[in-house]
Amino acid sequence: MPSTAPNSPCINVCSLDERGYCRGCARSRDEIAGWIRMSPQQQWAVVHAAEERRRQRGERQIA
Repeated sequence: MPSTAPNSPCINVCSLDERGYCRGCARSRDEIAGWIRMSPQQQWAVVHAAEERRRQRGERQIA
């Protein structure tokens, strides 16, 4: 993983689904709340986890 931090995946669609993930960025409430305190490696792990959640929901990836 890169050592530089990724941009926040937030797309300003802030609403949690029935499983507790944001409908916009696919992060959990804890992932959203802790984002600024995470290391770049932790942030990249969250980005990849959110991409997988979107893939499982059948949504396209955020560029």
